[in-house]
Amino acid sequence: MCGICGFSWRDGELVRRMAATMRHRGPDQEGFFEADGVSLGHRRLSIIDLSEHGRQPMASEDGAVRLVFNGEIYNFEALREDLIRRGHRFCSRADSEVIVHAYEEFGVETLHRLRGMFAFALWDARRRALFLARDRIGIKPLYFHCGGGRLAFASEIKALLEWRELSRELNPQALFDYIGYEFVPAPETMFRDVQKLPAGHYLWFENGAAEMRPYWDVRMRPPARPLRYDEAVEQGRALLEAVVKSHLVSDVPLGVFLSGGLDSSAIVAMMRRHITGPLRTFTIGYPDKTFSELDYARLVAERFGTEHHVLMIDDLRQEHIERALRHLDEPMTDLSAVPLMLVCEKARAFVTVCLSGEGGDESFAGYDRFKASRINQAYGLVPDPARRLISRLVSALPDQPQKKGAVNLLKRFVEGADLPADGHHLRWQHFSRPAEDRRLFAPETLGSVNPDRFRLLREHLARCDATDRINREIYLDLRFMMTDSVLMKVDKMSMASSMEVRVPLIDHEFVEFFAKLPGAWKLKGLRTKHIFRSMLEGILPDRIVQRGKQGYSLPVKHLLRGSLKDYMISLLRESPIIRTHMNSGHVERLMQEHLAMKHNHNHVLWALMNVAIWDQQFHR
Repeated sequence: MCGICGFSWRDGELVRRMAATMRHRGPDQEGFFEADGVSLGHRRLSIIDLSEHGRQPMASEDGAVRLVFNGEIYNFEALREDLIRRGHRFCSRADSEVIVHAYEEFGVETLHRLRGMFAFALWDARRRALFLARDRIGIKPLYFHCGGGRLAFASEIKALLEWRELSRELNPQALFDYIGYEFVPAPETMFRDVQKLPAGHYLWFENGAAEMRPYWDVRMRPPARPLRYDEAVEQGRALLEAVVKSHLVSDVPLGVFLSGGLDSSAIVAMMRRHITGPLRTFTIGYPDKTFSELDYARLVAERFGTEHHVLMIDDLRQEHIERALRHLDEPMTDLSAVPLMLVCEKARAFVTVCLSGEGGDESFAGYDRFKASRINQAYGLVPDPARRLISRLVSALPDQPQKKGAVNLLKRFVEGADLPADGHHLRWQHFSRPAEDRRLFAPETLGSVNPDRFRLLREHLARCDATDRINREIYLDLRFMMTDSVLMKVDKMSMASSMEVRVPLIDHEFVEFFAKLPGAWKLKGLRTKHIFRSMLEGILPDRIVQRGKQGYSLPVKHLLRGSLKDYMISLLRESPIIRTHMNSGHVERLMQEHLAMKHNHNHVLWALMNVAIWDQQFHR
């Protein structure tokens, strides 16, 4: 795992400054290449081929191709053997060198032969062109600026900002979309002049002009001869074991993050089939048992004989929040970001690589929003006048202290059901309503943006070939929600500690296999992950197979009324970006209602706090 950066002109001092900002991504080595028309920088975290031969930028035999690469290619050994048969000579065992020779042989079509997680930039000296690419699912990030005939790129925005000519001006549309989605969707970022390369896309830059193209999308149309359910279970189980095995290739110690949920427990079970020695597992715990999964994680650790480590988190400190935001580069409200950063720090003392269970909820309809969408099919039959009455009555109910009290769930359901239908199942992802937007945003800011957030969902669904509702919703999770929220969080929080995290459940062949299966096999009634549970029966304890989702969440609504109260108030009252782009009076009302427990506004308040902290770190 590494950090990459560069640009389309020669400047050795700048590329070194950019690379220096990402030392945490690659503490083992640094490397640079400069020529007329290009500068490339690299920070290396050594995982495969720890020798000097794996140093980047990696060059072809004649030096005409230079590569900086971040990620892991899990089929690199098979590709290497094929390229050797075709006459290519290798000087290392590094997977990065495979990309160089594959490009010489196949050009841009190399992307279709790679299996793994990656972001890379390749300089083709013969064509004087830069070729940037990001893996199919978007596990590894890549940011860029293109304008005035110049291109600059980096693994992190803070590296790009070392280029003094690059504006730090706020992107109002990104701010607006962030408040709705709780992350900034690609290709936008919170900086007007910086973009994300979307997952499954590449960018070709030649003669001062850039062209961005998709090279992959998940196809969900069923095959001509659909599998029977029992066949799908058997083949899926075998594929799961093969995928996890492929993710164990490493020249450094590996571990696994074990929450006690279905996904991470499945990975532990499959790892144990191929690791006979010590296997380290790492778990987060909270004193508040409604947020803690320690008992489940311990059950799995004992079942598979792991060396189990527990990190107890009893509070959310200001310095932790600010450090996480600094590494994220953009506001993001995922409540598990700080705990993940802390558990990565703990794990890094023992291992360099950890496997994690991200992606199972997206592929197998594991989130509560899938259940809410199904319930809404019946609720939609209620006459409009009755629905409006229910909405008024429910919105007036006070907040409940517990995490998932019946009143809290009812309020969240009704609020989502009141949103436009083209918000699809994501309406239940704490989505901001149009009336709330008009109260929250300053008129000038609201007037400068497209207020239809659901436009992004319609654009994605226009590319989806699924025919059933559940699979169309799964498509949105895989291609929209997951990349710039869950996966961005995992990358940034792990790399903050120079830790590589691998996510076998979103291996693209694994995703493609299950994408073509009927949605009813994934969400059966209100039973989430139905087929995945079937695959794991007899492998995991029944308590794990049957339990619902919890995750590395934090009791933020309680913290904002307790230890973070003063921090929240000072941030939101004093922040220049809040005073400029938000209605300060309404923000004050939200705080007072939350503190008085009249309503739970923790999502919007936490989102605004993240914006205020980001503004402090990147604009002051």
